[in-house]
Amino acid sequence: MLHLLILFFATFSAAFMATVPPGLLNMNAAKTSVEKGKTDGIIFSLGVATVVVLQATIAVYISKFLYNNPQVIDVLLKIAVGVFAFFAVYFFVAAKKTNTKVKKKVKVSKKNSYFKGMLLGALNLLTIPYYSGLNIMWNASGWIKFKIWDILTFILAAGAGTFTVLYMYTVYFNKLERKTNRFSKNSNYILSLLMLVLLAITLSRIFYR
Repeated sequence: MLHLLILFFATFSAAFMATVPPGLLNMNAAKTSVEKGKTDGIIFSLGVATVVVLQATIAVYISKFLYNNPQVIDVLLKIAVGVFAFFAVYFFVAAKKTNTKVKKKVKVSKKNSYFKGMLLGALNLLTIPYYSGLNIMWNASGWIKFKIWDILTFILAAGAGTFTVLYMYTVYFNKLERKTNRFSKNSNYILSLLMLVLLAITLSRIFYR
């Protein structure tokens, strides 16, 4: 049991730290909370966490393959370049079209927020290599083995760590929006800029590996 507690804490911490920097997922969680309400932000976060659990599961079973075939990571990075470029343009255009008038609250299906979270979580192509790398390191440290309880602990900790950060973003920005509407007006510009930063980082990883 002790090694499962260590495994959970280590994986939870790694997932938490990887999600803390402002990025596509946490900024969209905040944006959803601001525009549709805290409940929708939390449901969006649950959608992301669900996908992270699935990605972490895949990562466990392909960690050895990725370790022995580093060219696979190169392919994922190249695909990520296209994804980040697309969303940089998408959010910039969306910001230009944003109506500056006060918007009325519209009732939105909670399912939409959940599946939007799943969709954006699935587009985060670096998640599988990240958790595969963690799995390899934890194996080397003796914290995880290919047993059912170890695998369940690993994937649940990954999902829990991600959800915790997204929940914090959801609550923080929801409170902030009560005092100012700047974030609501500029969120698409912020997301577009973040996509450009991620694009630059990904390109640097491709050319300076």
